[in-house]
Amino acid sequence: MKYALVTGASRGIGRAIALQLAQRDLAIIVHYNSNLDAAQEVYNAITNNGGKAELMQFNLADEQAIRNTISAWQNNHKDDYIDVLVNNAGLCDDALLVFMESEQWHRVVDTTLTGFFTLSQILVQPMLLHRHGRIVNMASISGIYGTAGQFNYSAAKAAIIGATKALAKEVAKRKVTVNAVAPGFITTDMTAQLDEKALAKTIPAERFGKPEEVAALVDFLVSEQAGYITGEVIKVAGGL
Repeated sequence: MKYALVTGASRGIGRAIALQLAQRDLAIIVHYNSNLDAAQEVYNAITNNGGKAELMQFNLADEQAIRNTISAWQNNHKDDYIDVLVNNAGLCDDALLVFMESEQWHRVVDTTLTGFFTLSQILVQPMLLHRHGRIVNMASISGIYGTAGQFNYSAAKAAIIGATKALAKEVAKRKVTVNAVAPGFITTDMTAQLDEKALAKTIPAERFGKPEEVAALVDFLVSEQAGYITGEVIKVAGGL
């Protein structure tokens, strides 16, 4: 059985991705950190529709917790492997650099990058052995252009983009693809406090995107039809 692990799958874009990928011949590992109820709802939505899913909990900033959890999963799934990894989870803790506390920097950077590094390092190995795999990393337009007031978030997402390009070159010979998706303004909990009406005027498409529109791109990138696409950063930003 092939599995897809989606981090931060309990809500927002991650939830949409998990539900979308569940329509493929994949068992979905619904990762969450603290919101068990929301993760259970995603699990129920998948299994009630005939899909297969499992819940998995760990803090993305805790490298040892990740390694212990994945090791335990692998020990319990001797005949299975995680063929698709979607490094989706992340968070914002915004401030201008001159006002940013060290805790804000580490909270955003550690959560975004520690989980990405650890999971990618562990799970790319079985992908290489099976000569097949898909890694999709959630970047952001902030990582491409930089966003004032999001010094830490922009730095973390820019690092994701650079690492995506590097890893893609390292593993392409083994039919493992690595791509990044860079959403713009998407209607999620993360953007709930923004003035959507005012910001929509700055977007050529004149609206915020939907999580399902991001999920549709991720779904294509994990497909066999996307096997020759790797090392790319694709925006889902309405022309922004």
